[in-house]
Amino acid sequence: MTSADIDDQNIPEDAMRRLAEMKPGQSTTLFTSDLSVNEFLLVREAGFRPLGLVLGTSIYHVGFQMGRWSKNQELDTLSNAMYHARELAMSRMEAEADVLGADGIVGVRLEIEFKEFGNDLAEFIAIGTAVKSEDGGNWKPNTGKPFTSDLNGQDFWTLIQSGYAPLGMVMGSCVYHIAHQRFWQAIGNIGQNIEVPQFTEALYDARELAMSRMQAEAESLHAEGIVGVQMLSLPHRWGGHTTEFFAIGTAIRPLRADHTIAKPQLVLPLVDS
Repeated sequence: MTSADIDDQNIPEDAMRRLAEMKPGQSTTLFTSDLSVNEFLLVREAGFRPLGLVLGTSIYHVGFQMGRWSKNQELDTLSNAMYHARELAMSRMEAEADVLGADGIVGVRLEIEFKEFGNDLAEFIAIGTAVKSEDGGNWKPNTGKPFTSDLNGQDFWTLIQSGYAPLGMVMGSCVYHIAHQRFWQAIGNIGQNIEVPQFTEALYDARELAMSRMQAEAESLHAEGIVGVQMLSLPHRWGGHTTEFFAIGTAIRPLRADHTIAKPQLVLPLVDS
């Protein structure tokens, strides 16, 4: 397999054979899915038919960047590496869904596994269930790719029933070096209940950078908002003072421009006179 077999557009030959067996219209079409039974039934109830499990992977060499011992700072080389590796995995998963003619991918998981066969080598994996609307319509965002969502089956059903549609998973990454305390600072804090401002500032700043990048992705999709947001702190293998802050959620839009969510009716108990 050459490098051209695994770029953003092409899919490895073995994967193409697997996808060909799952294409709609085949006499022996059999879908695969990592949805639970309840999730599968709710996705069908929402008007979508599972087509098959789709995945994308990228084994990436995550480099090294020095941070100043006593300074809070983002390590932008590492931030860019972590973001790009996930994007490669996501784009390859979306390409598999395109082959199946999917409208979107639900229940997406992004995973990272550091490998023992190479220093600083990590496999980034994106996996989810490709689905197609049974009623037609255009469910794809302005990118022209299938929508992606990390919502579970129950939340996906609730979203559709409420008149909203997923646009795509949006994310922001920030790898940040948290300054060390100087010796006399650390000694002075022993036995005291006291805030450590430089640590507070570092964590606040790093989370804000990750959040703002996730929000920028949602704005580029013309989303109304982001649901199911998770803010993760991932130390990986960089040591205690370097951490990745990773923000991820599903950007959504209303199905109709004049959409409103009906308010629940308040029912008052009858009182005997």
